[in-house]
Amino acid sequence: MNINTKIVLRLQPYGRCLLQQQLKQTSSPAPLLITSIREASSGATLEYDAPNAYKLHMLEKGPNTHVSCNREEGLDHYKKMQTVRRMEASANNMYKSKLIRGFCHLYSGQEAVCVGMKAAMDKNDSLITAYRAHGWTYMMGVSVTGVLAELTGRKSGCAEGRGGSMHMYAPNFYGGNGIVGAQVPLGAGVAFAHKYRGEPNVCIALYGDGAANQGQVFEAYNMAKLWSLPCIFVCENNGYGMGTSSARASANPNFYKRCEYIPGIWVDGMDILAVREATRFAREWCTSGKGPMIMEMATYRYFGHSMSDPGTSYRTREEIQDVRKSRDPITSFREKLVQAKLATEDEFKAIDNDVKKIIEDAENRAQNDPELHVDELYSHVYSQPPPKFKIRGCDNFTFKEVSK
Repeated sequence: MNINTKIVLRLQPYGRCLLQQQLKQTSSPAPLLITSIREASSGATLEYDAPNAYKLHMLEKGPNTHVSCNREEGLDHYKKMQTVRRMEASANNMYKSKLIRGFCHLYSGQEAVCVGMKAAMDKNDSLITAYRAHGWTYMMGVSVTGVLAELTGRKSGCAEGRGGSMHMYAPNFYGGNGIVGAQVPLGAGVAFAHKYRGEPNVCIALYGDGAANQGQVFEAYNMAKLWSLPCIFVCENNGYGMGTSSARASANPNFYKRCEYIPGIWVDGMDILAVREATRFAREWCTSGKGPMIMEMATYRYFGHSMSDPGTSYRTREEIQDVRKSRDPITSFREKLVQAKLATEDEFKAIDNDVKKIIEDAENRAQNDPELHVDELYSHVYSQPPPKFKIRGCDNFTFKEVSK
């Protein structure tokens, strides 16, 4: 017989305060996270109800609040989230050791968004994001070595060390963009390309709550609606735009309700299965010809805005720790899988060890692989340079012949 158990997780005071800010659109208090876990007779399925995982705008029906995954999916999701978490921890350490220079924005805490959304995407769907791009770069097909080596400027990086933290690319992944909000209209353009070519795919355009007030975001909304583009606009609301909370920066902090002519969904971005189910719903909406959709992922970042920001001058250390204890996407998902008897603690330790080995190998290459030769900086400026084509250097007397 199936065994039903109930898990009640009570948020700590600071965690509750932050969740109340992200749920400000309702008059009800921040809900308890009540999860119903069903253990299948085979022990191979995790199922639970997530009644507070979504809030709707201009939609009569939303994603299924009953979510599930099998053992294989659960362990795969866990390993990917853990890989992103440890990859970012490695980047943090290498930055502090001055092996990584320049800007560096870490994704720690937001792993359920990139892993959950990717699980619902088609392999030919496109995606474009802002400069907090490491987790998405990995999920779009770049190896851990490709990410970390790009951060250290090595030739084995995904852009041969040319782009660094904010400019990573992969097939169907258009970056990593350093200008606040500029990726959103580009994402609408990629969605237009899908529609123009008659392809059954979507483009996901991600931006943060700090970029949500950009005028170009609303221009992209307008064009996407006019042309019924298959574009999912996703606001990753981690609570703070640089050092300013969304409640202080936005007159309307309900980012999924920001458009009066595009439907929206608020999603608990710390619940990976809720994220996956919501993305499925949004993708089906867009590919059925109904036009764009807005999603707001309520999530949290553990580090500062970038590595130059300690992240504690505008929020307390207690707030960060409370979110880690009460809403962490990795530990909460792991607890659900154990509770449903899909995996044991020993299996998770084995996965953690595998991930640790992957990160260590990638770190070694990121620190020891060769850098790009200076002459290579002249290549890949033009897509198809003619024979004996030369590119001018930093003065009027330096020219380099390029072949690629």
